[in-house]
Amino acid sequence: MILILLLASAAVLFAAGCGGESDGDAADGESLEVVASFYPLAYAAERTAPEAEVDNVTPPGVEPHDLELAPQDVARIRSADVVLYLGGGFQPAVEDAAGGAEGRALDLLAELGVPAGGDVHVWLDPARYADGVRRVATELTGDEGAAQLTLHRLDELDGIYELGLETCERREIVVGHAAYGFLADAYGLEEIALARAPDAEAAPRDLERIAQLVRDRGITTVFVEPLASPEEAETIARETGAEVAVLDPLEGLTEEQLAAGEDYFSVMLANLEALRAALGCA
Repeated sequence: MILILLLASAAVLFAAGCGGESDGDAADGESLEVVASFYPLAYAAERTAPEAEVDNVTPPGVEPHDLELAPQDVARIRSADVVLYLGGGFQPAVEDAAGGAEGRALDLLAELGVPAGGDVHVWLDPARYADGVRRVATELTGDEGAAQLTLHRLDELDGIYELGLETCERREIVVGHAAYGFLADAYGLEEIALARAPDAEAAPRDLERIAQLVRDRGITTVFVEPLASPEEAETIARETGAEVAVLDPLEGLTEEQLAAGEDYFSVMLANLEALRAALGCA
């Protein structure tokens, strides 16, 4: 009951804080033109530099891995004052365009010291996302203090996750693609991914192996994503009797989520609720 009240209080607190960051302005009151490659970077920019004009180049409801840039998108990236993106092949088209940027181009993956070629979803670990938010704040405003409110909320979110996932019957999460490594490492979970990327198809032998793992370990839930096909996960669930639930990798929000006022914090809290139900947490 204490945990339920804590989670409810946190949800209210985060919802109340959905306005712009109050303690950080663009340098000298100038309006920076910022292009962010996808939602987590756009959100960090909006929260830490509310005076900036932030343009998310990935439209709502579009899987960032699948993004194709039109000529006008390339022009927007190259003419921006600041370009925020992830390198390492996450969005090759954006990475190529950022290479010709006239303004400053910031590769957050490199800034955070994350090796290319593996999982890049650092924002699913609130502590690692906080490091990125600090870097974005410094780049856009020259002052890490511009991120103070968001950093405080990320620290609270991290604590809620630690408490919420501390005592669970299971630790395995079966997911559509390998996007939850940082989340799993942060909270002592084991990621079992059907594929490496959202557009990749798992080999039949891999699906058979994972289905057997689900049976052997008593896994009750297979997770799907809002922006990716659920077909393979639903097949595993059907064959094993497991349930299907949504675990959002937060690569982007849908039009419906935006219209409902959802943001990074509300989706992360919904993810925690889904994890606790799937893992049998006390």
